[in-house]
Amino acid sequence: MRLEDLPVENRRVFVRVDFNVPLENGRVTDDGRIRAALPTVEFLRDKGARVILGSHLGRPKGEPDDAFRMTPVAGALANLTEGRVVTSSDCVGDEAQSRADALAPGEILLLENLRFHAGEKKNDPEFAAALNALCDVYVNDAFGTCHRAHASVDGLPRRVAEKAGGFLVQKEIDTFARVLENPARPFVAVLGGAKVVDKIPVLENLVEKVNAIIVGGGMAYTFLKAQGIPVGASRVEEGLLETAARILRSAREKGVEVMLPSDHVAAQTFAADAPPRVFESPEIEDGWMGLDIGPGSIRRYATRVEGAGTVIWNGPMGVFEWDAFGAGTKALAGAMAACAGTTVVGGGDSAAAIRRFGHADAVTHVSTGGGASLELLEGKVLPGLAALSSDPVT
Repeated sequence: MRLEDLPVENRRVFVRVDFNVPLENGRVTDDGRIRAALPTVEFLRDKGARVILGSHLGRPKGEPDDAFRMTPVAGALANLTEGRVVTSSDCVGDEAQSRADALAPGEILLLENLRFHAGEKKNDPEFAAALNALCDVYVNDAFGTCHRAHASVDGLPRRVAEKAGGFLVQKEIDTFARVLENPARPFVAVLGGAKVVDKIPVLENLVEKVNAIIVGGGMAYTFLKAQGIPVGASRVEEGLLETAARILRSAREKGVEVMLPSDHVAAQTFAADAPPRVFESPEIEDGWMGLDIGPGSIRRYATRVEGAGTVIWNGPMGVFEWDAFGAGTKALAGAMAACAGTTVVGGGDSAAAIRRFGHADAVTHVSTGGGASLELLEGKVLPGLAALSSDPVT
């Protein structure tokens, strides 16, 4: 069932949102995640729903922590919705129940931090049942938590008959389904970041679907060393050299091009102010560590991305937070923006990078969930999405 089809008028609708926003001195410093949920919230209000919002914030240890209370979030939400936001000192129990029951159509209740209860992360049935008592209808609009089998994401919706993904979640589902199931070609995957181990399932799934894989970031050095290329003091996952070699063999057998760095920007220490040196070949001298792709690799990668029909990007090309080692990621972001095809950025550091370099509005989609998008790229079924299509249990 889609959000538009849910019967919500005068009904209590629990919306799992992702309001895990940064705070400083008791104020929200970036309200992007709150704004992202507004289309769903305002749609429900316009339909006369009694809207109950549940979210986690920070990393409390399963008990109340004043540093992670939702009070600043309620203030930011009230400003954005130009109306009063009802709050509760807990997310379950008598106060939460009475305030949920007393809501008028179009009103909003923001519950206290869900992770103040250990039962949230443990997917405890009793905690899920207590959340269930608050609502008649369930909506998940927190894609960034859909890969977590937590009570508000998995246990609660499995108890509710009428449920759907919110507009944010539906856009994520539709986008990834389109690019993974029916991509315009050539289909190019760009994978970076520090660790090969984080990307093995993604590589194994995408090698069956794409025309080319571009590899950058720290993970590239494991693939280079697996081919016998010296990489100096660069990060290498020694236990995954054979896995990397196997993935390269599989790609060759399937006719999938794998592009690895042909040159590097390296340093002798891992520090923002370390003097950079360009190595103009795939090899890196002893004592030097690769921290970004080099100018030649940038040109090759950008050309391939700009000419693609579909591109998925997950993981930076180097330590982009440091100016001396950010050119590769910056150029990749620009190439994504210049591509006329479908361009999807898979959340996490990649999303941060494309925003940092000013190209977020020029790509097709920037995912709101790093871990969730990775698991979709792996071909996994996310618990939060599976729960939306499950039959209700008691």
